[in-house]
Amino acid sequence: MIRALKAAVLAVLLTAAFPAAAVLPDEILADPALEARARELSLELRCLVCQNQSIDDSNAELARDLRILVRERLVAGDTNAEALKHIQVRYGDFVLLNPPVKASTYLLWYGPPVMLGLGLIAIVVTMRRRRTAANPRAEPLTAAERARLDAAMRREGDA
Repeated sequence: MIRALKAAVLAVLLTAAFPAAAVLPDEILADPALEARARELSLELRCLVCQNQSIDDSNAELARDLRILVRERLVAGDTNAEALKHIQVRYGDFVLLNPPVKASTYLLWYGPPVMLGLGLIAIVVTMRRRRTAANPRAEPLTAAERARLDAAMRREGDA
């Protein structure tokens, strides 16, 4: 039992270590300041293969190529903004984990809140319709109906 628990803990620890190993030793720059900038930029770029990971976390070949490209641009003297712009021009806005707000990305930025709002409106309308259907407004009794009801209640009271 304890042996199985140790094996499970070891497996979890090894699995958790994989994203940390995405940046290979041969990619790391000798200058710690440049390497820190490269890691910062790598966290802002999307792996185009994995799509939900930064290139810093991805083991995909394309992510490795992008990490190397970032480092090459920084070594060449680019600022962080210039290096990001170079990659954005080359691969499009999708490569950025935080794409800019512009006409071509309006759906990306404003689509989810609009859909949430429409969903809330649909829920409110549905709830109101249900409430109205469950509690229809009763029309007042006619004189004949009132007389029959009174007679039935008197008979019930006599019994």
